[in-house]
Amino acid sequence: MSSKQKILSVAGLLSGALVWGVMWYPYRLLHGMGVGGILSTLITYCVAMILGLFFMGPIWRELRHAGWQSIALLASAGWTNLGYVLATLEGEIMRVMLLFYLAPLWTVFFSYWLLREKLNSFGYAIILLSLSGAFVILWDTRHGLPLPQNLAEWIGLSAGMSFALMNVMVRRIQYLSLNFKVVSAWFGTALFTVVLAGYQDGFMTGLQSIPTDAWGWLLAVGLAICVITYSVQYGLTHLPANQAIVLFLSELVFAAVSAYLLAGEEIGSREIIGAGLIVSASLLSGKIHRHSSTNKIKSAWENK
Repeated sequence: MSSKQKILSVAGLLSGALVWGVMWYPYRLLHGMGVGGILSTLITYCVAMILGLFFMGPIWRELRHAGWQSIALLASAGWTNLGYVLATLEGEIMRVMLLFYLAPLWTVFFSYWLLREKLNSFGYAIILLSLSGAFVILWDTRHGLPLPQNLAEWIGLSAGMSFALMNVMVRRIQYLSLNFKVVSAWFGTALFTVVLAGYQDGFMTGLQSIPTDAWGWLLAVGLAICVITYSVQYGLTHLPANQAIVLFLSELVFAAVSAYLLAGEEIGSREIIGAGLIVSASLLSGKIHRHSSTNKIKSAWENK
């Protein structure tokens, strides 16, 4: 890989971490303008999908090869993105983000179930560190069991599970193009929000009453999602997983700084300790993927 490609890859992943670390803020602004989380998610991801399709080839011919696994990708991507928005609208940013970043824990189980990846010492360490981090963050003597304390935290936790499933499904369906997977994520999010919106009263009224100044934010966020998705995918294509996960974790730093500056949220000692444990688990997840790839190469060489 050339130095230019490496610089662009690192820049792509860091820009993605920055945008997703502060993306909660424009959604909160839109919520304050009267545009709810479901409606704003629907519009922004439709904008991203429409813009993205202009730069793609005829991806729909892959539908006949997609099968049920693409449905799992649609559903998991849909709840990952919508859950992120809903959780950060109502909950404390850092607590929600840390619960979301328990994703490596769920990835271990999904990889074992769907990819038949054996659980090794790295996997057990990830489980231990992730559960320890969650315990530290969630433990409160007033509430008893270390469980999420409100709906926003439950949503953040479940969105992290969905994020893990989405990543495993992307690895499982290697026969589909990158463009198809990207559009599937956008379409899955839009489809998921449409289904939930159908159960809401006054959805069409809310759509018709969106303020003029809110449309500028909706279009800008949709454009940002489109651009950042491609930037992140470029970085993932050209960087090893263990390097990518380190860059991704900078999202927690951006989220912490933005939550402090824009929402006045302070981070307590429990959140700091829990974050350290969860970050350690995420770093190990990069190791487990590299270890797995090395074993596959060694096995292939021995069988030649």
